[in-house]
Amino acid sequence: MPDKVRLTQGAWELLKLLASKGAITEPVRMSSREIGELLSVSQQTADNYLVALEVQGYLSRTLIARKQQLTVTAEGVKALRSNFLDLKAIFEKAQNRTFSGTVVSGVGEGRYYLSKKGYTDQFVAHLGYLPFPGTLNVRLDGKSSSPLEEVRRLHGIRIEGFEAEGRTFGGATCYPARLAGADCHLILPDRTHYQNVFEFIAPKSLRKSLRLKDGTEVPIEVLA
Repeated sequence: MPDKVRLTQGAWELLKLLASKGAITEPVRMSSREIGELLSVSQQTADNYLVALEVQGYLSRTLIARKQQLTVTAEGVKALRSNFLDLKAIFEKAQNRTFSGTVVSGVGEGRYYLSKKGYTDQFVAHLGYLPFPGTLNVRLDGKSSSPLEEVRRLHGIRIEGFEAEGRTFGGATCYPARLAGADCHLILPDRTHYQNVFEFIAPKSLRKSLRLKDGTEVPIEVLA
């Protein structure tokens, strides 16, 4: 396969055009001439855009009766989503991120990890407090399609990994937050098996101080 190339603005516009016509879920049949007319470019330029997207792995195409069957690939969808989130972060730079979810029980790992000196020393130094030994887990309601990616674009407080007891403990990033109005930190481990669950830490037990139980709905605000 040829080396990947840097996409021009025109190629990006074509990728967005195809996605808007449904090429994410099913193939769209179009000729290079039709694409050129829609983008106000020549047929040759439209062909160049198609080749660039194909080389990048963002588009698959098959020639059928003078037209092309075009499908945006999973990589193409990923690139579009990343581009969207970057633009969203620019326009919402000064805005906090808001989510909502329900309190759920974890598997008990938080208490074990938060008790490790390699973490506790950093929490005190960077957050200004020693967290209650345990995290409060909140399962998000699904209204945000990429909550982890959205939060990771914010400026967080780094907690570095370390080695102890013959094993490696991974790093994490903490983000100032409010949960049901209470000040706390959202903690995102570098390695996590959660995709739609946020973990929160605070000086006191959030579950006890806010009188929360599994199934309780809570508003979340991650501070920019």
